[in-house]
Amino acid sequence: MNKEKVAKAELASRISEQTGLSRKQAGEVVTSAVSLMVDALKEGRTVGLLGLGTFSISPTAQRQGVRPGTTERITIPAGKKVRFKISTGLKDRL
Repeated sequence: MNKEKVAKAELASRISEQTGLSRKQAGEVVTSAVSLMVDALKEGRTVGLLGLGTFSISPTAQRQGVRPGTTERITIPAGKKVRFKISTGLKDRL
């Protein structure tokens, strides 16, 4: 299994090849799409991408942990994390 990461430049290059946009324009499309997705998540909205899945924000509870390298107990504050639920179509294709 190849675990090589697909970076923004490669996405832009492939979008450019498939759409006829310049690489610069395709890069701007990728940047804009990511920015819009982040903004929607910040607003508490979910982001669904047909054929890929759904991104959402989920609250995390305050919890106890141990400071790395020591045995000191610490309190990890409540926060938020991004969740991803894979679409059925993608799950079947993988």
